[in-house]
Amino acid sequence: FSGMKHLTLSLFLSLVHVCLAQANYAPYFFDNGARSTNGNMALLSLSEDTPVGTHVYTLNGTDPEGDPVTYGLTYEAGSKRYFSVDENLGNVMLIEELDREKEDEIEVIVSISDGLNTVSEKVRILVTDANDESPEFINTPYIVQVPENTPSGSSIFKIEAMDRDTGSGGSITYFLQNIHANKFTIDRHSGVLRIKTGVTLDYEKSRTHFVVVVAKDGGGKLRGDNKVFSATTTVTVNVEDVQDTPPMFIGTPYYGYVYEDTLAGSEVLTVVAVDGDRGKPNSIHYCIVNGDEDSFEISNTTGAISVIKSPNQLKKEVYELKVQASEVSQEGDVSVYTFAMVTIRVVDLNNHPPTFYGENGPQNRFELTMYEHPPEGEILRGLKITVNDSDQGANAKFNLRLVGPGGIFRVVPQTVLNEAQVTIIVENSAAIDYEKFKVLTFKILAVEVNTPEKFSSTADVVIHLLDTNDNVPRFSSDYYIARIPENSPGGSNVVAVTATDPDSGLWGEVKYSIYGTGADLFLIHPSTGIIYTQPWAVLDAEVNSKYSFYVKAEDTDGKYSLAEVFITVLDVNDHSPEFNENIQEKTMIIGSPVKIEAVDQDAEEPNNIVDYSIMQADPANVFDIDQNTGEIKLKSYIRSLDIIHNITRNKDCIWSLVVQAKDRGSPSFSTTAVLKIDITEETLHKGPMAAFLMQTKDNPMKALGVLAGVMGIMVLITITISTAMFWRNKRSSKIMPVRRIIKKRQPPPCRTLRMEWLKFKRSSNSADKFVVEDDAKRLHNENSNNNVQIPPLPPTAPSPPPPPSLGPHGDTPVWRVPTVSGSLTPKFINKQLKKKGHGSAHSALVSELKMKFEKRNAATDEPHI
Repeated sequence: FSGMKHLTLSLFLSLVHVCLAQANYAPYFFDNGARSTNGNMALLSLSEDTPVGTHVYTLNGTDPEGDPVTYGLTYEAGSKRYFSVDENLGNVMLIEELDREKEDEIEVIVSISDGLNTVSEKVRILVTDANDESPEFINTPYIVQVPENTPSGSSIFKIEAMDRDTGSGGSITYFLQNIHANKFTIDRHSGVLRIKTGVTLDYEKSRTHFVVVVAKDGGGKLRGDNKVFSATTTVTVNVEDVQDTPPMFIGTPYYGYVYEDTLAGSEVLTVVAVDGDRGKPNSIHYCIVNGDEDSFEISNTTGAISVIKSPNQLKKEVYELKVQASEVSQEGDVSVYTFAMVTIRVVDLNNHPPTFYGENGPQNRFELTMYEHPPEGEILRGLKITVNDSDQGANAKFNLRLVGPGGIFRVVPQTVLNEAQVTIIVENSAAIDYEKFKVLTFKILAVEVNTPEKFSSTADVVIHLLDTNDNVPRFSSDYYIARIPENSPGGSNVVAVTATDPDSGLWGEVKYSIYGTGADLFLIHPSTGIIYTQPWAVLDAEVNSKYSFYVKAEDTDGKYSLAEVFITVLDVNDHSPEFNENIQEKTMIIGSPVKIEAVDQDAEEPNNIVDYSIMQADPANVFDIDQNTGEIKLKSYIRSLDIIHNITRNKDCIWSLVVQAKDRGSPSFSTTAVLKIDITEETLHKGPMAAFLMQTKDNPMKALGVLAGVMGIMVLITITISTAMFWRNKRSSKIMPVRRIIKKRQPPPCRTLRMEWLKFKRSSNSADKFVVEDDAKRLHNENSNNNVQIPPLPPTAPSPPPPPSLGPHGDTPVWRVPTVSGSLTPKFINKQLKKKGHGSAHSALVSELKMKFEKRNAATDEPHI
């Protein structure tokens, strides 16, 4: 029972399953219409310019049970696959380029499936046109044959082109390129080619015409843009000739010649005529109309003209024949004709060349002897030359010309008919020069002018020249430059000049001479041209180093030329440097150089360049000298007198140097001088007065002169002011007492300063020129090792006693009007200065300085003990 129960249940379930399976419905596509972009692709249309890869449609359907569906695209066997589909989404993509002109409909089987049921439908997709085709001409190439007499406006050809596009893109219009230069026109719609109205074709002018035709479509859309396509082709129009042009003679004008040896029946020349219609030419018939006088005949077919008489029977020299050329048609009819003139000349035979004759018959060499440089235009009368040609007429005409050195002679006449006397004329007298050509040779050439043979002959002309004195002696240079040392002895050679005279014999001998202001010290050999110094001449470059004069070259007839001679006397080192004094004294301020100078009297460098050097100095290594300028200065480490005192025990600060001055000549000369240098140290304040005092301390007379001038000016000013005050007081009737004026007057400070300076200058001891400081003010240098950065100043010298006071001094100096007694103050001061003993002041200063120096040296030596 249990088994039966299970079997029954199984059968029930199977039956239920079968029932359910029979109840499943198939999926289906939505039909959304022709312009829908989704559905079953029915009635879908695509433009042929749709790009590949474009999403063109979406398949869309459903399943009644709501099951998911998939889509598919299939094609019939042999069909091209244009589309692909996404089976889940139904998106259809274009995978192949469309071309309506090849396939305008595409059949596709679309399917939809729910997994159990599949529904397939065949749909047709229309491919629409895009303007992607260009017009194409049919039955090319186009070659048209048109007779030249076709009337204007006639149709000659129809051109066809097609465009596979539809609509406006398939419509075609025609037009011609270069329409204005064309003889044709075309109907823009039908393509019929016509000859332009008023235009005719001419085979003789142009046999072929090339017409460029353009076919253009009406334009249309392509990938979104409006496109217009066109095509071109060439129509070849061949023009056919028609008999409408008369014949033409070729090679006109016609000339023929009958010579004296021509035989009767000989052909003279041939005339040629052709039909003007070159396409289908007719034959030509020739005949002589008139002018032959029964002496000539012509071939009717070839046009050859022959003489039928012997030349000696011809009565005229020139015959003019009128020849007719006629066209003969194939039927034998003469249609059109033309005429040409033929000139036949009876000429002599050119069988004789020109021939030269002398006095004794034919001659081909002529000689003449003459002097050089004959006048231009002169005829060479010694030449007797005749030329002759035995032919007649044009055969006896010939030209004469000279062959040889050009431009010297010319021949007369230049053109001869039959016979002439030949004359040779001088054209260039300067070229007929004995010194260039002793013999002139040239040829006379006679050449026929108008004959084909161009017969010719020549004759040699030889002219022997005789010399004349026609040349002036010429120097080899317009000027000569020479140099001679100043120590050259008398009679020394300086330079040799050369002049030549190309004349022969005595005319070519040259004699030399010199003259000019600079020639006094020199002589010249009359034959050799050697210039040398006078035996007594002494040259000195320091006196005169430049000489110039003229040299003359003269021949025996007095013809001469000049050249200029420039002589430079070379300096020799014959002077030694010289000092103005062999023993010199100089005062040197520490920090300022002194200069010594020597002069070398030589004229040129390097003989007069002086170099300076110190030969001897005690102590050494104290002074330096500039080699070029002679400036002497202390060594750089010497900056005060204390350093100098540490070097030497010489307390008077005066050194003697031996200075050498040496020139740079070869050999070199030198001299020496002794220079005594008094070394001082500048103490006055910087300014113009200090500079003046230092400049004049070695020249006291200059200082006294300046002082006297200043005092004189002060006296003059005092007198002027006193006079003015006197007259003013006199007018005011007020007279001031002299004593009162003297008490109120105070001497000007400038006078005191000048008197102090005067007393300072009067001291002859060099120690009086320094200011000595007290021991308390001296800088400490106990070891005297000269290592302090600021050197100690020398001790201060005692000041001279002040001048006597001339009145009370106030705090501020006030100028008063001086009286006559006040004007004597400068004299009083000078008097006091004169009374002051010079020797006592000098001794006191020296003693004071000596004590200071010994005291300082003792203090310096104590650390060493």
